[in-house]
Amino acid sequence: MSDEILTTVADGVAIVTLNRPEQRNAMNAAMLRLLGESMEGLDARNDVRVIVFRGAGPAFCSGRDLKEMEARVASNDPDAGVVPVLRRIEGSRHATIAVVHGDAIAGGCELALHCDLRVAAEPARFGMPLARIGLILGFPLAQKLVEIIGPAHTRHLLLTGRPIDARRAWEIGMIHQVVPVAELDTAAALLARTVADNAPLSLTGIKAVIQRTISAREQIPHDDLTALSLRARQSADASEGRRAMLEKRKPVFRGE
Repeated sequence: MSDEILTTVADGVAIVTLNRPEQRNAMNAAMLRLLGESMEGLDARNDVRVIVFRGAGPAFCSGRDLKEMEARVASNDPDAGVVPVLRRIEGSRHATIAVVHGDAIAGGCELALHCDLRVAAEPARFGMPLARIGLILGFPLAQKLVEIIGPAHTRHLLLTGRPIDARRAWEIGMIHQVVPVAELDTAAALLARTVADNAPLSLTGIKAVIQRTISAREQIPHDDLTALSLRARQSADASEGRRAMLEKRKPVFRGE
């Protein structure tokens, strides 16, 4: 059995750990599938009240696996699909908490944003460097960014492609709490325990109310934007951007 996702449950708190530390927890197709399966299993359990997401190794999550993305585009293989998994996390009937100790980049940043609550260590960084590798953020993921930090900060984060530190992320409302590294585990455990000790029916009901209030966003048509994102992902610039990132060099974009 693959161990790219580790799941434990104790005293009402489930801990889901992204476990590809040597790849900075980059999300490949296998990890996304296992993450979805883990969520399905946890949502069926009545002994779970809160789900905590963590990352093994130095990073929380570096986003999508660029090597796999490049291989899929080269072979005309469909994208593994991070959006359904993130929406599955957001729609969980249990409260969710992202505990970010290191970099949360691109899909890793979105993973944190799709959780209900976020606590981070001071050295953690949050970034959406898609423009630096020739990609366009999918509409549902852009919606989440704007929903949480507003259009002004979303523009800055996406157009510059530069990461921000945890303190700045807290200032713009991206995370709920920032603490020194040595205090992160304690702070995360306290937050999880505070949520888990609340009434189960209240927690489930609150999640349902919040989901209903934002459900109108699903009705916004965006087929043209999805096509634009797909065109960018399949472009020569995107391939150059992925290769440059993997080769740790500056990309040469040609607008094609």
